[in-house]
Amino acid sequence: MSKRIYICHTFYHAYVSFLKELALPQEERGHADLMLSVMSNNFGDFALRAELTGLFGKVIIFDEKEDTFFPELARYKQDKGNIIANLIQRIKYTKKFAKLEEPYIPVNLKEYEKVYVFCDSDPIGYYLNQNHIRYHALEDGLNCLVHFDAARFDNRGHFGLKAFMSKKLNLIFVQNGYGKYCMDMEVNDIAAIEMPCPYYVELPRKILVDRLTGDDKKLILSAFVKDINDVVDKLSDMRAGERTLILTDPLCDLETRTRIFQDIAKVYKAKGQIFIKPHPRDLLDYRTVFPDDIVFDGSMPMEMLDYFDNIHFENVVTVYTDLNGISFADKKIRLGHTFMDKYEDPEVHNKNRQAGIKQEEDDKLE
Repeated sequence: MSKRIYICHTFYHAYVSFLKELALPQEERGHADLMLSVMSNNFGDFALRAELTGLFGKVIIFDEKEDTFFPELARYKQDKGNIIANLIQRIKYTKKFAKLEEPYIPVNLKEYEKVYVFCDSDPIGYYLNQNHIRYHALEDGLNCLVHFDAARFDNRGHFGLKAFMSKKLNLIFVQNGYGKYCMDMEVNDIAAIEMPCPYYVELPRKILVDRLTGDDKKLILSAFVKDINDVVDKLSDMRAGERTLILTDPLCDLETRTRIFQDIAKVYKAKGQIFIKPHPRDLLDYRTVFPDDIVFDGSMPMEMLDYFDNIHFENVVTVYTDLNGISFADKKIRLGHTFMDKYEDPEVHNKNRQAGIKQEEDDKLE
């Protein structure tokens, strides 16, 4: 039986799991399992490629179910009009949801010495806490709590009471460090988080990346990049002017999303050549929308580009993706809420403001 298990919902989660295992001494590697939830992400044949690296004992598919899969839970999500009645509903919901999820858990998580969970706000978090299984949480995305504190937004209004009922009483569940059986939550940069949880621990991703050897990087690329030669060919396409990488996000509806990235592309195509790296969960067909431009495979984490030799862009542009981990661009432009306000109601995307957290300073489209 493996000593550790990493429960992942995205390619980025799996990537960080690789980084953490590769940071261990050689003799300690190979004693962890990788569990991939297919609830919100299509991993394709990644499980096979990950298995072939030999870094993990087993790669396990997890058919995690959202609460909407269980119609009997809908009654507990109805607003009863006051905080007490709603909390009673939530207590019932928490216990019922964890019980309904149980048949879909593919392994006995109590047998592992250490359980690592990315995005414990997903159903697995309810299951772990209601079954008294201690675990280590990890941030969903790089610096994601800086840009969106989901625990405070989801529980705005009497947050302190709700956090107490979760952390101390285990009557309800609050994610991101506030679960009773969450031992700690690993984040990239505590100082950047305006209202950090006392249970946050810091491990900068740069430390993990800087430890990698050449062989480690080749191993990571073999797992996360389907066709390395295709990426090399695309990166070697040199045209006149600036090279700009656009990182997409699964924003709004497809029609609005198309307009957003056409507007961004128009600015930078006037300066030179653009490359597009779709977000893994972005279903827009960018090859059709941008037939004359270079589009990378969306399932490849953007971090993989750092592992290719002599890569360089003048600009990397995104709406919401955190760019702090990127070292291959002269300018890093994160457009943020100010830009998005032109495309949809600010109340839809500016959730930190609704949770009482100040807005970050955004970059300009230039």
